[in-house]
Amino acid sequence: MRENKKSAAGACACILAAAALWGIIGVWNRRLMAGGLSPASIVVVRNFGGMVLLAAVFAVRDRSVFHVQRAHLKYFFGTGVISVVLFTLCYFTCQKLCSLAVASILLYTAPSFVVVLSAILWKEPVTRRKLAALGLTLVGCALVCGVFAGDLTVTVPGILLGLGAGFFYALYSIFGRYALAHYDSMTVTVWTFLFAGPASLVLLRPAEIAAAFSAQPSLGLVAVGLVVFSTVAPYILYTRGLSQVEAGRASIMASLEPVVASLAGVLLFQEPMSALTAGGIVCVLAGVYILR
Repeated sequence: MRENKKSAAGACACILAAAALWGIIGVWNRRLMAGGLSPASIVVVRNFGGMVLLAAVFAVRDRSVFHVQRAHLKYFFGTGVISVVLFTLCYFTCQKLCSLAVASILLYTAPSFVVVLSAILWKEPVTRRKLAALGLTLVGCALVCGVFAGDLTVTVPGILLGLGAGFFYALYSIFGRYALAHYDSMTVTVWTFLFAGPASLVLLRPAEIAAAFSAQPSLGLVAVGLVVFSTVAPYILYTRGLSQVEAGRASIMASLEPVVASLAGVLLFQEPMSALTAGGIVCVLAGVYILR
């Protein structure tokens, strides 16, 4: 019993660490965008770079991760293309049609999708504690993202794309659980990027990327930071946690991401913190604490 509790605690720690690393993605993205890269090019750098890094490491360390059954490739197509790539496409397009706050909160409808789908597919119980945590984190994310601050731009296509982003984002936990029934978390992560990397090339803008990195060679180190610390590492950690925690619970706990992003903005970029933002942080932390 004690080992089970330790294992569950370790899994939760992995999920929270993953959320924290995703939360600092703005540290890298702001520098890359200032250097001339568009969001689409950053997606290519993230996903293709993640694929190259994982493939290179495991080609030397443990080639067994590349051995999977052909019948199971559909799960990795799900995590890599349907989830990672499509959620990004929907999210960035939504940002063009709606306010950033609207796009962000629509993305964080993902835990709601995961809870519903997990209840349908695996009969995961929808408990009062889980619903309370879901409500708190959703309200908290809305406050942190600035939904109630006013001056929002909302369009019907934008809302649909934002909900699509949340849905596809949620599908990582769903397809991931299916894949984890057959493989360890590292194999699932590697194959996710073996699919996501090439699929991201539809967004490739060679001239833009070449111009940015040739003009500022130091951007290469920033790109490495993005790939290592806010792409590969959090996906490894989240998938490892997902192997031992209910999908719905894991997705709700990952809502810590916007809290870390907000704190990073305050500490690193001197962004102001309003009372609404502080209240949102408290709500998210309370929701995560409920699920401990």
